[in-house]
Amino acid sequence: MVFADLFFLYFFLPVCLLAYFISKKIETRNTVLIVFSLIFYAWGEPTYFFLLIFVALVNWYFGLCVGRCKNTANAKAAVAVAVVIDILLLVIFKYSGFIVQNVNSLFRSSIPVPDISLPIGISFFTFQAISYIIDCYWQTVEPQQSFKKFLLYISLFPQLVAGPIVRYSVVSSEIDKRRSTASDISEGSMRVIVGLAKKVIVANNLYAIVTQFFGNDISNLSFLGTWYTVIAYSLYVYFDFSGYSDIAIGLGRIFGFHFNENFNYPFICKSISEFWQRWHISLSTFFRDYLFYAPILGKPRKYVNLFLVWFCTGMWHGAEWNFIFWGLYFGLFIFMETKIGKKRMKKWPLWFSHIYSKLVIVIGFGIFYFSDIGQLGKFFMNISGISMLTNGNSFADIVTWNSFLNNIFLFAIAIIISMPLLPKLKYFFFKWGNNTVYTTGKILGTIGCVYLLIMSSILLVDATNNPFLYFRF
Repeated sequence: MVFADLFFLYFFLPVCLLAYFISKKIETRNTVLIVFSLIFYAWGEPTYFFLLIFVALVNWYFGLCVGRCKNTANAKAAVAVAVVIDILLLVIFKYSGFIVQNVNSLFRSSIPVPDISLPIGISFFTFQAISYIIDCYWQTVEPQQSFKKFLLYISLFPQLVAGPIVRYSVVSSEIDKRRSTASDISEGSMRVIVGLAKKVIVANNLYAIVTQFFGNDISNLSFLGTWYTVIAYSLYVYFDFSGYSDIAIGLGRIFGFHFNENFNYPFICKSISEFWQRWHISLSTFFRDYLFYAPILGKPRKYVNLFLVWFCTGMWHGAEWNFIFWGLYFGLFIFMETKIGKKRMKKWPLWFSHIYSKLVIVIGFGIFYFSDIGQLGKFFMNISGISMLTNGNSFADIVTWNSFLNNIFLFAIAIIISMPLLPKLKYFFFKWGNNTVYTTGKILGTIGCVYLLIMSSILLVDATNNPFLYFRF
């Protein structure tokens, strides 16, 4: 089941909300959320329903072991076993085929390549489990004594299949004690609608451009056509994933949970380091906290750990070489910026910082898109202009120009709303202190959300398959 689906919006979610809010006790509400979360997951993954239960059961049990054996070798062993099981499940279900294929290529062997379908959300709920078990060992959280409550944390459907990666410390108190105020329901609902509009109105239309130009062999694609399409793809990934995160955060708030932000207008960054402080924040902070400072051969090793962080960042996104290249590509620029230093980079002209960072980001998303290494090579030939010299490709073409003219308003809207204008408008209307302005803002916000919901619903009527990109990961 996906959020951008009429069945979810107009049947599953209303029934869930009705059952939730007619329940008065927090224990009953937790039970309602668990039942609907398991239905939500089983709807799309009936085969791997018990895998989710298994992950929850294993990490809950070893969390209890860590709590009983604090500051002992047994606690360290319990953490090690739980983390190994979590990672082993990821390797089996996500990377086994990739590993066997590369072993066969390297050693010219003929080991049968396992054909295992990827369980939806496995990268997210296993990472949540890993963060929990390590935090228990570090004693930053207390182990959850109730399996039912821990299962709620792991399976909560707003963030189950595509994040954000929610730390147990963020929601631990709200599992036992939370309330949904009128403000929570109002703000959460608006956040859900805005996220849905990002996905259905903006991201889906951007992806139509991407498939038109990148969907087939790109050998003859023009220089400007390549740049035009990879910029469209970069915006698509942002709106698709940040739209999902908005829906997840909004749904969580309706139910009384306050998830951390996962995106903070990443395209306003002036460096690659800043970009990753604003992009997929839950993943980047996960690797920062649990891998970057990890002791290698007895102590943290800055550059070795930096390599591991970016290798794993790429690998996390998929079992393809282009994802590994993508992670190491960004890691290289992070390394370069570390050597240059923040003080020196602050002296760069503002225009140069923005051009530098956007070029690196956009080219990076080209690496992210092309899993076919041959096509990736053609992408670099096209975007660098070399293919104009070697293959006679054109600088521009009429198809690209017509597509740009037909979608100029889509690009304008996408660029505008990727900037932090909405927070400034919210501050003007809701924090300014003038009652008339506040009331006007509420009316305009409600009208705007109703319009976006209607438009998104209309566009979903004929949509046959509308998955979010990060369902792949």
